[in-house]
Amino acid sequence: MNKTALFDKHVSLGAKMVPFAGFDMPVQYSGVTEEHFAVREKVGIFDVSHMGQFLVEGAAAKDLLQYVTTNNVDNLETGKAQYTCFPNGNGGIVDDVIIYKMADEKYFVVVNASNIEKDWEHLTKHNEKYNATLTNRSDELSLIAIQGPKAAETLQKLTDTNLSELPYYHFTEGNVAGVSDVMISNTGYTGSGGFEIYFENASAEKIWIALTEVGAEFGLLPCGLASRDTLRLEKGFCLYGNDIDDTTSPLEAGLGWITKFDKDFVDKELFAKQKEEGVTKKLVGFEMQERAIPRHGYELEDAEGNKIGTVTSGTMSPMKNIGIGLAYVNKPHFKIGTDIFVKIRNKSVPAKVVKLPFV
Repeated sequence: MNKTALFDKHVSLGAKMVPFAGFDMPVQYSGVTEEHFAVREKVGIFDVSHMGQFLVEGAAAKDLLQYVTTNNVDNLETGKAQYTCFPNGNGGIVDDVIIYKMADEKYFVVVNASNIEKDWEHLTKHNEKYNATLTNRSDELSLIAIQGPKAAETLQKLTDTNLSELPYYHFTEGNVAGVSDVMISNTGYTGSGGFEIYFENASAEKIWIALTEVGAEFGLLPCGLASRDTLRLEKGFCLYGNDIDDTTSPLEAGLGWITKFDKDFVDKELFAKQKEEGVTKKLVGFEMQERAIPRHGYELEDAEGNKIGTVTSGTMSPMKNIGIGLAYVNKPHFKIGTDIFVKIRNKSVPAKVVKLPFV
């Protein structure tokens, strides 16, 4: 089992540790609900160092990334980040990733922990045609997410970089807690705003401790994977392996906005056909109409008891105090306002398709 550079710190804080994507990770500290509200109302910090990081450099770097991703890399300026995905050549998704443009011939690609090896092989295979320089820095870098309405005030105490001048999905390099060459990014996957910072493993504990000290006045809490999941689900953000995978297309997953047809890329023709003809299944949000919690893998039915879909993610929303979920639903049942039923322990519990985000 792999460990992040902050493993000992999590254990000393009494975190409940669980295996996740090959890493021993903190699932919670003080409790999922408490951590969830800390991020929505104050500030929380997450160790997400299990994520993978690749450098793509050289004259062919942009051309390689342009071909293997759905979004248009031409729209990236230096200092800007872009959410995108790798199509697999069969209409599915290898992974959803974020690309950071560091310079004209230098890109930083952040991938999901569970897909580091798969993504590396995918890039390497396509790179045979382009010959860009690829470097896997996943084992060398740590990543801390500072999230919530007080995230900027917390991080600002530790850096002379003016965070108010760093727009959403932009990044810069600066000094944090006395550590130089830290990549500071106005990104995150909680829907509550904040920053993600990347740095060498040796500085992880120093930066974590400094954040907890300066964040104390704002009510900062260390947060685990469980609250990260409830936070992203309330905002309708996809989780790879649940809501998107090698069998789902970006158009089915509601990611048409990152699928740009003004360039050539893997699966372009297939996705263009899907866009023209319409998809037969679609990822939707739904809310339970009775007290119940939907879970991954539960079946969905129509009023006649016919199977019409499958739950991909579900939880009890801390903010709304009702069961919410994401699911792939067959046409025509994915229209907003449609009544559907979740099969929970042989009982059909009513739910309704709703517009995302939930909160």
